[in-house]
Amino acid sequence: MPQYSVVQRSARPRDEPRELVELDRAACLRLLGTAAVGRVIFTEAALPTAQPVSFLLDDEEVVFQTSGGSKLAVAGRHHVVAFEVDDLDPVTRTGWSVVGVGEAYEVVDPQRLAELAGRIPAPWATGRTGHVISIPLQRLTGRRLG
Repeated sequence: MPQYSVVQRSARPRDEPRELVELDRAACLRLLGTAAVGRVIFTEAALPTAQPVSFLLDDEEVVFQTSGGSKLAVAGRHHVVAFEVDDLDPVTRTGWSVVGVGEAYEVVDPQRLAELAGRIPAPWATGRTGHVISIPLQRLTGRRLG
């Protein structure tokens, strides 16, 4: 039977107190700007679903690319969606989570598309660049546990 070694990070004791802190809008935006992948949460067949996307934080809007037939493109037709990003460490039981809510729309303005072209990250799946979707972060909440 093969032997496996486990690399452990320095861990905090499980009973060490940690404080849950609500983050203000500025802190939420700073943390969003550090992430590369988030999850778009939207409704499909009257049920909630989530899809990971690579994204750009453009001022106070989350922007990502998707294909024409994608469920995410459908979610971008002025539907209210949520966007969630987190960074959690299960060993130390610390981290943060940010959730934004807004009415998603497809970016069609040629000037804005040209401006975004050099900055928006490519989707991980090839051929997923038919549409650019933006979510203005009308509501933004976050928490840090540390």
